Amino acid sequence: MERKVIVIVGPTCSGKTKVSIDLATKLNTEIISADSRQIYKYLNIGTAKPSEKELKKIKHHFIDYLLPDQDYNVSKYEYDALEVIEKLFSENKLPIVTGGSGLYVRALIDGIFDAVDTDEEFRKEFNAKREKFGNQYLYDELKKVDPYSASNMLPQNWKRVMRALEVYHLTGKPISEFQAEYKRNSNINFIQIGIEWPREILYSNINERVDKMINNGFLDEVKHILEMGYSKNINALNTVGYKELISYLENEISFERAIELIKRNTRRYAKRQFTWFRKDNRIKWIKVNSEERLEEIPDYIINYISNLK
Repeated sequence: MERKVIVIVGPTCSGKTKVSIDLATKLNTEIISADSRQIYKYLNIGTAKPSEKELKKIKHHFIDYLLPDQDYNVSKYEYDALEVIEKLFSENKLPIVTGGSGLYVRALIDGIFDAVDTDEEFRKEFNAKREKFGNQYLYDELKKVDPYSASNMLPQNWKRVMRALEVYHLTGKPISEFQAEYKRNSNINFIQIGIEWPREILYSNINERVDKMINNGFLDEVKHILEMGYSKNINALNTVGYKELISYLENEISFERAIELIKRNTRRYAKRQFTWFRKDNRIKWIKVNSEERLEEIPDYIINYISNLK
């Protein structure tokens, strides 16, 4: 059996979950999630996690995999996901990877550099500065020494920013240079399929999804997570939707403003996702403008991969 893996990517709300489940059903296989937030338990509504019915229908890996306060990183994901892929190969199954976390997808396909040592004193010093001056301070420091890496990060992803600063501190070289030089040897053919909607339709779908999330009890989900004793500052809750509703619960903004910000920030996130994936010219993009067109994608993918040499 040829070592192929189907990878379905695209911005949030583009229909990746539906396509991957329909495709997995047709191929009698399993799904490997590449979503850095669906990996956490209890974050269900706000991450648009597959329903219980969908999870029972098709086995998913890396969904409800961690407690919200457990540490995890992209290097661990690369290792763990490759193990699952090898297991599926041994069962003569064609693995399907799906998700919108671009760094997870890139690590799985190309590998990610993680060989430079750590410096605990450096981390303590810059953590103190972050607590005093905020995430933006670290981000501005990174822009000075490695603007390329900074352009692929956000200030709130402060752990990634800190790591990039640490690598530069220890080696005098930007982490982007190490990553550019590193290429994992792989005999797996990753076939990437991207789902692309017209922007105005995607943004309208995002707005509708947020309204459905609110109506389905998103606020109660956030309250429940906090009532379980999890800190609002954990990485899992540094996520669009959860952040805004926490601000509402702390009387910093109104409920209406929270919903407005969730919609705006989700649209911005979708734009960043699309920009990220557009940089990879290995992705075969499928244009979609209706639910009916979305229904056709699984058969299209099956035909497409069967004709690949």
